[in-house]
Amino acid sequence: MVLDEGIGVQQQPERCLEADSGSCESALKTADTLSRALNDRYRFPKGFLNFALDGNLSTEKGYFRFGSNAICYGRSTRGKRKPEVGSDLYDALNDVTVNDGKLTLPFDPSEVIDNLRLERYASGCGARYSFENILRKLYYLVRPLTNPRVRRQVKRFRASNWNKLPFPQWPVDTTVENICQRLLRLSMAAKGVDRVPFVWFWPQGAQGCVVMTHDVETEAGRDACAALMDLDDEYGIKASFNIVPEERYTVSSAFLAAVRSRGFEIGIQDLNHDGWLFDGRKEFLRRAKIINRYASDYGAEGFRAGALYRNPEWYHAFSFSFDMSIPNVAHLDPQRGGCCTVMPYFIGDILELPVTTTQDYMLFHLLNHRSIALWKNQIDLILKSNGLASFIVHPDYVLEPDTRSIYQELLNNLRRLRQETNVWFALPAKVNRWWRARSQMRIVRDGDSWRIVGQGAHRAVLAYANNVDGKLVYQLAPTPGNSCAADDDIISLE
Repeated sequence: MVLDEGIGVQQQPERCLEADSGSCESALKTADTLSRALNDRYRFPKGFLNFALDGNLSTEKGYFRFGSNAICYGRSTRGKRKPEVGSDLYDALNDVTVNDGKLTLPFDPSEVIDNLRLERYASGCGARYSFENILRKLYYLVRPLTNPRVRRQVKRFRASNWNKLPFPQWPVDTTVENICQRLLRLSMAAKGVDRVPFVWFWPQGAQGCVVMTHDVETEAGRDACAALMDLDDEYGIKASFNIVPEERYTVSSAFLAAVRSRGFEIGIQDLNHDGWLFDGRKEFLRRAKIINRYASDYGAEGFRAGALYRNPEWYHAFSFSFDMSIPNVAHLDPQRGGCCTVMPYFIGDILELPVTTTQDYMLFHLLNHRSIALWKNQIDLILKSNGLASFIVHPDYVLEPDTRSIYQELLNNLRRLRQETNVWFALPAKVNRWWRARSQMRIVRDGDSWRIVGQGAHRAVLAYANNVDGKLVYQLAPTPGNSCAADDDIISLE
């Protein structure tokens, strides 16, 4: 069944059951808040999602489930929330009810998704989080006295129990996608429809997106950038080179111009990569002002924190348009956690482009892998969710004799992927501009058809979410474009 006019666009405001108008306004705002994360993801027709809470949310936060493949963290109206992930988590799916097209939930979906994407669950780990903070400080205090071999041994020891961590799920976590898809299926059932239109995730109907980035950490890495650009160009790949502006090495205007003249991109990596950027708010704000000046001087739109240390709650101090510092799964990183999504998302005015694959340093020196098998597995899992496959490869490490051939194998695999599939290969700034444009697009009725409106809509493609035997299947309209008759046949992506 196709979503029809009466369901797709809410014609009249829903009658509020509260006695006074003030309560009614509050209820409507609450409904908008509950559906914000899902609407931001899909760009549905106005009025399709209709969520409500079934009671007051708990004061304390904890872990619970939403079906078999989604671990949530936050507050709920029912059940018990656990401080750690285990097999006996309360399943909130059992308490979802449907009434007259409305989905009544025991938790706030937007709050839970924010808790995952902003890694609030990780900071809620109390003593363990504090202990890891102490270890980090000790490491950076003694780091100047050590050599690379010793540092690698320390990092291996630090990551020794990574494969015992139950959450996020290694090697790619799609918890946010799983939550959104389950809520979408339930909403379709509540409305009594079998398909609903939305704005496809990527321009021209691309299946997914690939982004390559190079973090330049040392003077040797800076000097190797030209050779790395040669190698990338050989395989048709353009990348962002993220520069440490202070202390590590000098950065000349000629170097920046040389990178840009070849079609590559410049980003800012930390201030001096000393591990202390997010140690305290006062010091962070001082450094953020300096970092912002470098961003202006370098013409850089994107930021990445050194060693991926991060605190997204403080990002409002940055003047950047996008950030690339939050891993999808951070089991091997000095700061553990993970955003549990393979899609870009907004943190205030800053767009986050999550790091969704394992860094080359972790692959070579912590896991001791000398193949691209893990990278290929991650690419497959990410594209299965139509996500962003983003890479961090360092000129400092990848041009060594025993690693260059591995990187060439990755580049060859990516070139083959580009030739054989409809995957968008883009610089981070282009992904940022697309996702910002898409965030302002809307789907509206146009006679018997749906139409995407908004700046940049000519690059957007109408898609449908379909309920096929109880399974959610995404499908594109038959001809790339921004409109499609409601009864047209569509082409399955799965």
